[in-house]
Amino acid sequence: MKLSASLLLGLCLAAGAARAGVFDDEEARKAVAALGVKVEASQKAAEERLAKIEMLVQDRSIDLTRQIDELKQDMARLRGQIEVQSHQLETLDRRQKDLYVDLDARLRKLETSAKEQEKQAAAATDSVAEGKAYEAALNQFKLGNYQASVAAFQSFLASFPDSQQVSSAQYWIGNAYYALRDYKTAIAAQQKLLESWPDSAKAPDALLNIASCQAEMGQTRTARETLKDLLKKYPGTPAADQAKQRLAGKR
Repeated sequence: MKLSASLLLGLCLAAGAARAGVFDDEEARKAVAALGVKVEASQKAAEERLAKIEMLVQDRSIDLTRQIDELKQDMARLRGQIEVQSHQLETLDRRQKDLYVDLDARLRKLETSAKEQEKQAAAATDSVAEGKAYEAALNQFKLGNYQASVAAFQSFLASFPDSQQVSSAQYWIGNAYYALRDYKTAIAAQQKLLESWPDSAKAPDALLNIASCQAEMGQTRTARETLKDLLKKYPGTPAADQAKQRLAGKR
């Protein structure tokens, strides 16, 4: 059966249109596929870039953390060094103070020792001078130079007021005045001894000398009372024995 020309023409046109539609779909698919590839490439590039950025940030973060840790370690090390130096300074300061105290104590000890030695030397010198002065005054008495003896003993008392011989010196002054027959002055000198040094070994002798002066002045009753006072205050002494003999009528 033969187709009409118009129908044939229509079929041809329809076929051409169909082929054109098929062609257009393929191009579109190709375009879509190409676009997909581009998108995937772009996405991949973006992901790679993002990964690089993340790695960079991470590396920088790690580096910053490391630097911070190093700084912390440095600070801890410096702090430790400061503490050590502070301790050393405190120890040095304490040692210096201890050394100063020790040196000061040693200096004071040396000064004290030096002063003590000076005192001892001075005391030794004074002791020698004291002994010589006392012996010189006593020798004057023994030689019968009673006035010179009085002057020497008075000088001794002025020069050595702390001497253990002061009461003896005072006794010999009274005894010298007795030898000079100045009985009132002799009694006054011996009474001074009794008032100032009542416990002196020379006190009994001073009372006996007073009794002798009183007897020489004719004060017999007063002299006997003095002898009795001597026996009462200083019993058992040589002076008390002489007082007994005098009271018994024996000289």
